[in-house]
Amino acid sequence: MVNHEKMARVGYTPRNFNLARMTRLLSGLGNPHREFKSIHIAGTKGKGSTAAMLSAMLANCGLKVGLYTSPHLLDVRERIQKNGEMISESEMTHLMGRIAPVVRRLGKDEPTYFEILTALAFLYYAEQKVDIAVVETGMGGRLDSTNVLRPEVCAITSISFDHMVQLGLTLDKIAEEKAGIFKPGIPAISAPQAPEAKAALQRVATRVKCPLLFTGKDIEFSYRFESTRPIGPHTRVSLITPNSRFEHLPVPMLGEHQAINCGLALSILATLKDRGFKLDDQSVIEGLAKAKLPGRMETIQENPRIMVDGAHNAASVEALMRAIGQNIPYDSMVVIFGCRSDKDISGMLNHIQLGADKVIFTEGGIPRPADPAELAAEYVERCGKMAQVAHTLEEALEIAERAVTREDIICITGSFHLVGHAKRLIASRTAAGSLSY
Repeated sequence: MVNHEKMARVGYTPRNFNLARMTRLLSGLGNPHREFKSIHIAGTKGKGSTAAMLSAMLANCGLKVGLYTSPHLLDVRERIQKNGEMISESEMTHLMGRIAPVVRRLGKDEPTYFEILTALAFLYYAEQKVDIAVVETGMGGRLDSTNVLRPEVCAITSISFDHMVQLGLTLDKIAEEKAGIFKPGIPAISAPQAPEAKAALQRVATRVKCPLLFTGKDIEFSYRFESTRPIGPHTRVSLITPNSRFEHLPVPMLGEHQAINCGLALSILATLKDRGFKLDDQSVIEGLAKAKLPGRMETIQENPRIMVDGAHNAASVEALMRAIGQNIPYDSMVVIFGCRSDKDISGMLNHIQLGADKVIFTEGGIPRPADPAELAAEYVERCGKMAQVAHTLEEALEIAERAVTREDIICITGSFHLVGHAKRLIASRTAAGSLSY
């Protein structure tokens, strides 16, 4: 079984990304993807946050809601959830038993790791008779394994540069690949986009005959940052449509970028109302307040403060640095950073310097990692600041914890793999009662 998530370079070809193979796999399983309604979300950053907020709101309205996201932090079962609960180990084993003989019958054209997980998720949601599933694409959209769905709504989060080897070197090309999830007659909603990306989305929507709306332009949407005693620093959003009026709702996740994601999630809800879903606004508001997403500005230790965030492209790192500066008081920040070798490294390094007082580069168990020594050398040359190198995350944490005081913060970012490793490490240290401070 091929796992593209661990490969150094993946050609974006029909051999590697193949909807015909996915269709054959699902056909052998009785086409479970046709047995439940869905929402399909593509984009570069914010897919997971948008999906988490949306699924929390829908579940609080009394619906049985599936949630399919990637990657996972600690357990692959995180990717396949129903009303906030991971699929059980026994259920996953049972469904793998159903999938295995179908895979064997496909012969040499063996499905990939992601295709099998996607098929398993669809089979689970069909068996569980979910009312709707919120499904996030893995990469791109046009050739993504999830693009066999015919959803109730398609959504596009913020588009920026990532996976350029596969999706293209311009925002125009990347946006076209994301817009590959558009379907004739199926409403699509997009977060605000750069002009080049917006034009590409509009071009594909016109060609496909897909009605496309943008939050902040076609849908009345605004947000503001404020700080109050009960909540502290946070962002509030307002969104008004013909069937919904949400005013000054506090966003449960920190950062201006999360306000954008929240607006998109609320817009999707309004569109679902147009398509016959009975959704009570007060239940939606209460559900939004319950939304959580591990690995995004998550504090995993208090003393010293350690935060993790899976910012894995330049735009996400920029948003993270801005969000920390707006929302979290600290004297100085030590960033522990590691990323894959195929990322926009220059762009990520440029944005790290905006918030970091000290940077430690590491591999941290990341598949196909960028060399930490090379990262450090480029950072010093590009930013004119000093940097250190640690071979392991454990070593990086030792260096960081020696450098900080109680008013400082350690931020671990650059890769979801690094974040997952950090969560496991801190949990094991805590359990063993051997915290280094």
